[in-house]
Amino acid sequence: MKFLIPLILILASCSSNANGTPFEAEGTISGDVLLTGNKGEDTLSLIDLDSGTELARLETGDQPHEIAISPDGQTAAVVAYGETTIDIIDIANAVRTDRIDLSPNRRPHGLVWTPDNRLIATTEGSDSLTIVDMADQSISAIATDQEGSHMVAVTTDLARAYVANMGSGTVSVIDLMAATKLRDIPAGDTPEGLAVSPDGTTLWVADRDNATLFAFDTTSFERIAEITVGNFPIRVAISPDGATVVTSNYAGGSLTLVNAETREVERTILVSGSVGAAQVTILFSDDGETLYVAETGRNRIAAVDIASGEVTRRYDAGEDSDGLAVTTITPAD
Repeated sequence: MKFLIPLILILASCSSNANGTPFEAEGTISGDVLLTGNKGEDTLSLIDLDSGTELARLETGDQPHEIAISPDGQTAAVVAYGETTIDIIDIANAVRTDRIDLSPNRRPHGLVWTPDNRLIATTEGSDSLTIVDMADQSISAIATDQEGSHMVAVTTDLARAYVANMGSGTVSVIDLMAATKLRDIPAGDTPEGLAVSPDGTTLWVADRDNATLFAFDTTSFERIAEITVGNFPIRVAISPDGATVVTSNYAGGSLTLVNAETREVERTILVSGSVGAAQVTILFSDDGETLYVAETGRNRIAAVDIASGEVTRRYDAGEDSDGLAVTTITPAD
């Protein structure tokens, strides 16, 4: 693997954010904040959601991809896909407070910060799922024994995790209580994006090379639906109410919206309509009214109004902006 040289996170003052140069926030950050990992320049952007102003840009480890937010909403975790680490960021003060080394587990990518204060990360370079208990930073790993363990979804009751294994064409079912793998589910040729329904009964997996979205029953593990979606569906997101499943279609610059109950395509929304936008990560707002879409090839994030299907605004970010998170920062007393 290339570029595994550890990087030191530095906050440097700068009058411009051009060319990926990190810069400090002017004072403490508060309010609604959009975070994006800029994997082409190893930085994290903190953007004011209302004004669109980039408030700070921080150095990260090599290739920051997925981002997770702490249960209290005030701290971010950012994986270094090119290394073995996860950076912990105090968002209000725009500063890294810790760097957790997952070694010997390598290439963390998919990431969830659970309500019981654990970080659950795929570690693709070691074919495993790695768990960090943030109370004492103890680290454990569960082997998937599958190739390309890239993305993870966790049930709301924290009983199971599902890991998409791109190289093996499977999804691993992980019992988080027993810390063991239950089985591997065949899921097409290249399963990558996945999401689990809020009630935990349905697992949705996108086979990106075959433009297909699968639905699996999580009791029987049987495939219960196979739906044709847009070209190269690379991510899956479910609306907060569980009613709508969305695929992010990289090659088409579009979103496919699927009715979770009928398992039929409801409509397609063009975001850029171009493969050049290199559209990857998608993220619903808490109210389900807006979908944030990373147009990675254009270094920006589109905000899409779900009701109208219109792009209401775009946010500028760093090079190859991909991983997304949104949170509300509460001012300190």
